[in-house]
Amino acid sequence: MTLPHKASPVPDSDPLALAPQPGGPLICDASEIFDSDAIGARLSEALIDVSDTAAARAAVVRVLRDAQKAGRQAIAEAFTARPFDARPLTRSYTYLTDGLVCTALQVASTRLHPLANPTQGEKIAVMAVGGYGRGEMAPFSDVDLLFLTPYKITAWAESVIESMLYMLWDLRLKVGHSSRTIRDCLRLGEDDFTIRTAMLEQRFLGGDAALAAELEQRLKSDLFKGSEREFIEAKLHERDARHLKQGERYMVEPNVKEGKGGLRDLQSLYWIAKYIYGVQDAAELVPLGLFTPDEHKTFARAEEFLWAVRSHLHLVTGRATEQLTFDLQVEVADRMGFEDRAGRRGVEIFMQRYFREATQVGDLTRIFLTKLEAAHMKNAPLLERIFRRRPRVKPGYKVVHGRLDVADPDRFLSDKLNLLRLFEEGLRTGMLIHPDAMRLVTANLHLIDDDMRNDKEARRIFLDLMLKHGNPERALRRMNELGVLSAFIPEFEPIVAMMQFNMYHSYTVDEHTIQCITNLAQIERGELVEELPLASSILERGVNRRVLYVALLLHDIGKGRPEDHSILGARIARTVAPRLGLNKKECETVEWLVRYHLLMSDMAQKRDISDPRTVRDFAKAVKTVKRLDLLTVLTVCDIRGVGPDTWNNWKATLLRALHAETKRALETGMEDLNRANRGAEAKKALREALAGWSKADLKTETARHYDPYWQGLNLETHVEFAEMLRVLEHGGDPGAMEIRLHPDEDRDATRACFAMADHPGIFARIAGALALVGANVVDARSYTTKDGYVTDAFWIQDSDGHPFDTARLPRLTQMIHKTLKGEVVARDALKSRDKIKKREKAFNVPTHITFDNDGSEIYTIIEVDTRDRPGLLYDLARTLAAANVYVANAVIATYGEQVVDTFYVKDMFGLKYHSESKQRTLEAKLRKAIAEGAERAAS
Repeated sequence: MTLPHKASPVPDSDPLALAPQPGGPLICDASEIFDSDAIGARLSEALIDVSDTAAARAAVVRVLRDAQKAGRQAIAEAFTARPFDARPLTRSYTYLTDGLVCTALQVASTRLHPLANPTQGEKIAVMAVGGYGRGEMAPFSDVDLLFLTPYKITAWAESVIESMLYMLWDLRLKVGHSSRTIRDCLRLGEDDFTIRTAMLEQRFLGGDAALAAELEQRLKSDLFKGSEREFIEAKLHERDARHLKQGERYMVEPNVKEGKGGLRDLQSLYWIAKYIYGVQDAAELVPLGLFTPDEHKTFARAEEFLWAVRSHLHLVTGRATEQLTFDLQVEVADRMGFEDRAGRRGVEIFMQRYFREATQVGDLTRIFLTKLEAAHMKNAPLLERIFRRRPRVKPGYKVVHGRLDVADPDRFLSDKLNLLRLFEEGLRTGMLIHPDAMRLVTANLHLIDDDMRNDKEARRIFLDLMLKHGNPERALRRMNELGVLSAFIPEFEPIVAMMQFNMYHSYTVDEHTIQCITNLAQIERGELVEELPLASSILERGVNRRVLYVALLLHDIGKGRPEDHSILGARIARTVAPRLGLNKKECETVEWLVRYHLLMSDMAQKRDISDPRTVRDFAKAVKTVKRLDLLTVLTVCDIRGVGPDTWNNWKATLLRALHAETKRALETGMEDLNRANRGAEAKKALREALAGWSKADLKTETARHYDPYWQGLNLETHVEFAEMLRVLEHGGDPGAMEIRLHPDEDRDATRACFAMADHPGIFARIAGALALVGANVVDARSYTTKDGYVTDAFWIQDSDGHPFDTARLPRLTQMIHKTLKGEVVARDALKSRDKIKKREKAFNVPTHITFDNDGSEIYTIIEVDTRDRPGLLYDLARTLAAANVYVANAVIATYGEQVVDTFYVKDMFGLKYHSESKQRTLEAKLRKAIAEGAERAAS
């Protein structure tokens, strides 16, 4: 971070184009960016015989616009050839902007509004402030200007400023400006730290140099001096508020400028350094002892990379864009030359580099700011010092400003296990670790070798960090950021800062892992009893905590390689678990949990739990209730660790049901799962619920349904359909239909029940009607009765994944009625709504279609894994209906941009699809429907 040289004062005579001075190497030759002599000559020629102010201004803008276009093109082309050279790029845009601004000032003050004998008050200094003042400009950065006058602004100064601004606005520059006296600057800066920060970076561009020099001197003596601590506190508070708003640096669509570990963090560091020490370059922090030479190199590398990313973002979008969204990540990665390799996309490799640089920024700013905070912290009041109980630390440690530090670095390093004990002491005392201690650790990671990894005491310390203190996430996150975690478990290193390029995961893989462990610790602390009653009760009854924590730590350790991450992860766990001190039986359980950590989630979300075969197959895989309990807790923590909005009542209900049914099967035997038993129980419950009905009506209702109906729906839905069918029977209209929508709060969805006379394709028509009203189907069940009715139950959510607002249900019902009656043709009406959003187009989602004849006793299970879009279920259901496929139910699992639609089907004769040729024919039809729909949605 180096300030450019200040531009020269405005000369009294031509040339009209003022030559700016570059503040360091530019990305291409200065004359290609802004050729002052040539532009001056063109301006002189353009202004010959032009006396009208407006015409003169227009002539100047024409010349400068051509110069601006040529300069921007030269910079962009050079940056394309050298896509990481961000510092020369930011200087080049500053150089170009200086040329435009100074020329506008020259024209305005000497040609448009010349002043023969200026009075003392008729002076003006034009200053660059903010990022422009600092000389750091991305392609579409704002141009912040301060027009400084000695006293109240005069008519002449007002005219000059107005003409300048009109020219700059006509050049499409985004100009932020203020007109102030020195007294105004001091007064406004007193109360507003944003203004104070902007003026900290003021840089003289042209006009009265003495006036500019006076401002600089007065700012230092009258405003900055003596307020260092106040400024530090304001910047730290500002940083915390910004991070809270933008989210963690591990969020997968980061804000390059404002996010955690972004450019604003680096700038905050620079502002404070300049405010206190008057530095002009971050390199000056090394002799001051605030950075080591290596830390400064890390700082410079991170700064260069982040500025390169931001600049590419601007150039890709043609505007000031700071959010690195999924679609832009692909383009920026491509521009910067990141290529696919070893089973990973170039964009994923690029984003891993981004998050690692952001992490370095976080470490460096924390070290720097904490040192400054300590240096400028006032002593605590006397009474507070007397009565506040200082934490008692173990020998070898000391407390510096409330943070844990190392008393004697040499002695500390004489025992390499101290590199782990430091984090144990931090958790034991509840103190944050001092930056000096962090520096000591990162500088000596080489001490963590195989001898230490296999040391019995080292294993104990590491496991205790997770198991003993109640807040393992704090130690693990700091160990991860400092490189200790991947030094102690080298197999963890590849997933550090690894991004999963999809819309489902909100965090990098390492942060997801820590979030999962955070969830487990919260459940153990009893903080989530109401939200997670099942997982809480399992932990209360007692499980092997060593197994559970180690399995969570390792469950995604195989990600990022071409091989299935569960299989590779299990192999890695087989090596790592014994090294962490687990016994043979524990290691086998950890390996099994890592290998099958997705099994329960997949079974619950992609299969029909009410089908006895689903539970039977899952029970056979799990084998014991102990394993079932461990896998249940791991699954809950894993889903919740995906992102802040991933967990909901729908998933909770599915997992609870699968756990209960599987536990019952494991404890009382598989025969408990047969359809007849469960059907008898369901009918008995319905009779009790409809106690007011006559025996004849009850007999009709319980006799009309086939076995799967009784097993697939809960009592509340059975009652709903009984009432709806009764209405249809007594209505006398064969074409009548009953539709009822009710919120199902237990499942975070709206239950939509449909009853009508059965006819082909009704399931597809309902799917189309629901797509038209913007409903996302999460589960659907279709049952025909023995007496010719169809009863379809759909569970739907709005676009945010919540039940529909009750006030919207009557209108939704009305719209669905119209569609089912044919008044609205879903296929046509959906064309304008079935679109893929721009940011989702960046994802590659291949289509996989599988046929499973073993997963259900009476149905073929067709699983369609493809890109999600609003009209997909309708297209698939319509295709199946056209092929005379009977859909008994559909289970829909959505993972960001990817969806898995699972259909339980029979052919027109009520048989499974055993024939491979029939399967291939059906698959081809489904693929065609998907491809045509995707093409339509992308257009």
